[in-house]
Amino acid sequence: MIEIVIPGYGDVKIAHIVMDYNGTMACDGIVLDNLREITDILSKKVDLHVITADTFGIAEEQLKDFPVSLSILPESSQDKAKLMYVEQLGCDNCVAIGNGRNDSAMLEAAKIGIVLLQEEGAAVKSTMAADIMCRDLRSALSLFTEHKRLTATLRS
Repeated sequence: MIEIVIPGYGDVKIAHIVMDYNGTMACDGIVLDNLREITDILSKKVDLHVITADTFGIAEEQLKDFPVSLSILPESSQDKAKLMYVEQLGCDNCVAIGNGRNDSAMLEAAKIGIVLLQEEGAAVKSTMAADIMCRDLRSALSLFTEHKRLTATLRS
């Protein structure tokens, strides 16, 4: 678990980081470079989850050497399925990371929602639902290894 006290925001106790796959951890189905080291570090403190409809059908192969739990969701009602996933883990101890319109509900429900603006862009609905916007997944995950960055962003 990662515990951080953020002035004006409160105590943050994170046990799970839930990430979308395409547009977040991958582009065109292929895992982005330079994520292995940070996922290895974080997996020793929190459970890492990847949820996807697996549009390209290769998520399992791409993630086989990563310390993550992969859940392939049905293609319909993605937004509801992602929200339910975060709710089952417990919203108060989850970080949700995504970029697509179907990520907005989980971003809003999680203790900390992070929207990414990478190659696929970011849906405005998800941008408005998030607490933080980052330029890439590595930057977003680094907020939980370099806690002062997270504190600087969320404190009041």
